Amino acid sequence: MSFAILPALVVAGPAAHSATYYVAPTGNDAWPGTLAQPWRTIQKAASTLAPGDTALVRGGVYGSPVTVTVSGSSTGGYVTLANYPGETPVIDATGITPPLNPTGLFLLADCHHVVIRGFELRNYRTPSTSRIPAGVFVTGASHHVEIRGNNVHHIENTGGNVSDSGNAFGIAVYGTGPQPISNLVIEGNEVHHCKLGSSEAVVLNGNVANFEVANNRVHDNNNIGMDFIGFEGTCSDPAQDQARDGFCRGNTVWNISSFGNQAYGNEYSAAGIYCDGATRVTIERNVVHGCDLGFELASEHPGKATRNITVRDNFSYGNRLAGLSLGGYNATSTGNSEYCVVRNNTFFQNDTLRWGSGEIQFQYRCYSNSLLQNIIVANGQNLLLSNPGSGNAANVFNWNLYHCPGGSGAAQWEWMGATRTGFAAWKAGAGQDGNSLFADPKFVSTAMPDLHLQPVSPAVNAGDPSAMPGQGELDIDGGARKVGPRMDIGADELALSGVSHWREWKEGPPD
Repeated sequence: MSFAILPALVVAGPAAHSATYYVAPTGNDAWPGTLAQPWRTIQKAASTLAPGDTALVRGGVYGSPVTVTVSGSSTGGYVTLANYPGETPVIDATGITPPLNPTGLFLLADCHHVVIRGFELRNYRTPSTSRIPAGVFVTGASHHVEIRGNNVHHIENTGGNVSDSGNAFGIAVYGTGPQPISNLVIEGNEVHHCKLGSSEAVVLNGNVANFEVANNRVHDNNNIGMDFIGFEGTCSDPAQDQARDGFCRGNTVWNISSFGNQAYGNEYSAAGIYCDGATRVTIERNVVHGCDLGFELASEHPGKATRNITVRDNFSYGNRLAGLSLGGYNATSTGNSEYCVVRNNTFFQNDTLRWGSGEIQFQYRCYSNSLLQNIIVANGQNLLLSNPGSGNAANVFNWNLYHCPGGSGAAQWEWMGATRTGFAAWKAGAGQDGNSLFADPKFVSTAMPDLHLQPVSPAVNAGDPSAMPGQGELDIDGGARKVGPRMDIGADELALSGVSHWREWKEGPPD
C-alpha cells in the first residue's frame, strides 16, 4: 500500500509578518481588535484576518455560529482562531434554529490554511429532519484545515423515525468538489453527548484525501464514533467520492450506541471506528470499548468496496457485539471488504450481549483479507469467530493467539455457516492458523482491563519470524514495534526491561 504520509501533527506556525487580534464578550467590532480594545464577535475575526494572522478569543459565551470567510496561504501562513491562553471561549447555540443549508457552529466552505483551536461548541439542536446542525462543518474546496483541541457536545437532531430520520454531526468534513479536501488535521478534540440521528460524531465523507485524525476522545454519542465514507454521492465525480489516504491514530472511543436513537430504534449497530467505502486508511493505536461494534470495515453500497485498510496496534474490548466486523451486513444489498490487513491488535471479551457475533465477525463478501498476529480472547461463549454467510474467499488467518474460558477443546469458530469446535478442528477444517497458538496471553490485568503483556506471556517474541513493522509503525503506546528477535503478538510490544510502555487511560476517571 503506497500513499503520502503526513507529518506527525505539526502545529501551524505564524508567518514572519503576522498580526494578533483579540475578541472578548465586552468588545466592540468597531474597535481595532487590540487586547485593550477587542472585537466583540468571533465572526468579525473570521471575516477580517489576513494570512498569518491570529485571533485570540477571550473566555465567555458567544451566541452566534461563525462562518469563516478568510483563508491563509502557503506563503503568508495560516489564519488562526484560537482560545486566549488559559481561557475557554464558548459558542452556545441555545435557542438558535439551524438554517436549511449546510451549517456549523464553525462553518468552513472553500477555505484553506485555517486553524480552529480551543473552543467549546455546544447546544446546537433541532427536531427537524430537514435541518442538520454540526459543531464544525468543513466542505467545498477547503484544504490545509486544522481542527484542534475543541470540546464539542450536545449537538442534536431529535426528529424523525426509522424511515425518516434526522442528522447531526460533531465534526464533519464533506468533500463535495472536484479537488479533494486535503492536508486535513483533526487532533485532540473531545466530541461527546451528541444525538446524531443517522449520522456520526466525527466523519470524513466523499472527496477527502491525505488526512490525520488523531488523539481525539469520542464518547457517549448515539451513533457511530468515527466514520470514513465513500460512494454516497457526496462528490459528483464517482471516481473521487471516497475518503482515502489517511491515518486514524491514537484516538479513544467509548460508550457509542445506536440503541434508542430514533433512526435505529432498538438496534445495536454503531461502530466506534468505521470504514464504509474508504480506501488506503491506516487505523492504528486506538482504544475502542463499550461501543456496539469495535471496528467495522464494510461497504453499504452494492458493488462497492472498503479496500486496502490497515488496522494495526489497537485495543478493542468490552464492545456489545464484535470487536471487529468485516463485510456487507446482508446477503444482497451491501458491498464488499477486500484486501484489508488486520495485524497486531488485541481483541478481548467483546460481544458482551452474547448474541453470537464473537470477537471477530465476517459477514458477506469478504475477499483477500488477512488477520495476522492478533490476540483474540473470547468471553464465556467461547466464540472467537462468526461467519454466518457464505461466498467469502482468499482470506488468511495466521500467527494469532487465541484463548477462551472453556479452553482449546471448547473454543468455537464459525466459518461460512459451519461451526468448528476445538482449535485443532478449526485449523484442520478451515485450513487456517497453521502457525497460531491457543494459550492464556497473560495480560497485566483482566479486571481493569490492562491488556499489556506480562514478561511471561506466550505472545512475546511469538510473531511471524519474517514479519517486520510497517512504515512508521509503533505499538499501542507509541513504543518500538519490534524489540526482540520477533514481533510480539497483539497490540503491545513488551519493552526489553519487561515493562510495558503503558500510560494512563486517556479518558481519565470513569463518568
